[in-house]
Amino acid sequence: MKISLRKKQARFLNEVIQHWGEEALIDDATKGRLTNSIEVRPFDWKKLAEYSFWISIICIIISLVAVVADEALIHFVEQFFSASNLMLCLTFAVIAGGFYYWGYVSRKKFPHRTYSNEFIVVLGVLSTATAIAFLGKALDNGSGHFSLLFLLATIVYGIVGLVSSSNLIWIFALLSLGAWFGAETGYVSDWGGYYLGMNYPLRFVLFGMVLTALSFLFGRFTYLQGFRKSTYTLGLLYFFIALWILSIFGNYGDIYEWEQVGQISLLAWGLIFGAVAIMAIAYGLKFDDYISRSYGITFLFLNLYTRYFEYFWDITHKTIFFLVLAITFWVIGKNAERIWNLSFINRKELTEEE
Repeated sequence: MKISLRKKQARFLNEVIQHWGEEALIDDATKGRLTNSIEVRPFDWKKLAEYSFWISIICIIISLVAVVADEALIHFVEQFFSASNLMLCLTFAVIAGGFYYWGYVSRKKFPHRTYSNEFIVVLGVLSTATAIAFLGKALDNGSGHFSLLFLLATIVYGIVGLVSSSNLIWIFALLSLGAWFGAETGYVSDWGGYYLGMNYPLRFVLFGMVLTALSFLFGRFTYLQGFRKSTYTLGLLYFFIALWILSIFGNYGDIYEWEQVGQISLLAWGLIFGAVAIMAIAYGLKFDDYISRSYGITFLFLNLYTRYFEYFWDITHKTIFFLVLAITFWVIGKNAERIWNLSFINRKELTEEE
C-alpha cells in the first residue's frame, strides 16, 4: 500500500531514505521498498477543502449583510427580533446545542472530514456568542459589568470543548478567558489605567505566563494532554504580544503621561523583551520546541525593528543599519552552523564506533 504525500513531503522522505542507504542503515532491498511506497499527491485537495470552508463562512456573513437589500427578508427579521431578548437567547442556545451535537456526531462518524466538522463547530460557536449577547441584553441593569458575559462564554466553550475533545472550541474558550481577564480587571479598577499597579500590557504578560505554565501542567493529565499544545501556543501569544506592547509604552496607564517621558527611559523594557525572545529561541533549540523557537525568532525581529524605528530611524543611514543587522545575524548563523556541524560529526563518530 502506497502513502500519498505532497511534493515537498515526498522529496524530504526520499532524501531521508537515500541518507539511510548511504549510511548503510538499511539494505538496498529495504531502500527500494520504502522508495516505491511513496507517491506524490497530484493535487492538494486538503488545502482546497480548507479554503472552501473558510470561503463558505465568509459567504454566510456576506449573505447576512445582503439581507438588508431585501424588503421581505427585512420584514421577517424585524418580526423575529421583536421577540424578547430572553426568548432570542434561548432560541440561539438551542441552535448552538444542535450544531455542537451535529459536529460531535459527525466527527465520530466521519473523523476524516476535518474541515466539515470544524465548519459545524464554528457555527455552534457563533450561535453561542449570539445567545450570550442576548442574555446580556436581557439581564442588563446598567452596572456595566459585561465581563461576566465573557466569563460565561469561557465556561460554556470550556465545558463543550472538554466534553467533545475539540481543540477549536477550547481555543475560543481561551480567547474568551483573555477577554474576561481584561474586562474584569478594568471593571474592578473602575476603568482606570492601573490595576494593582499594572497597566493592561503588564497584566497580560502575567496572564500569558500563567496560561503557558498551565499548559505544562496539562501534560501531566491524560485527558488534558490533547489541549496542551493549543494552550501553550495561545499562552505564548498573549505573553509575547503584551511584552511587545509593554516595550513600547512601558508601565504607563495614560497616553499623556507616556508622551511626557523620554524614549530612552523605556529602553529597559526593550532589553527585557529581547532577552526573553533569545531565551525562547534557546529553549526551543535545546528541547526541539518548534513553537517556542518560532515565537522567539519572530518577536526578536519585531523587537529589533521596533527599537530601530524608535531610536535610529531619523539619525542612522538605512544602509548602515541593515548592514550591521545583516552582519549580526551572519555571525549568529555562522556560530549556529559550527555548533550543528560539531553535533553532526559527533553523531557520525558514534555511529561508526557502533
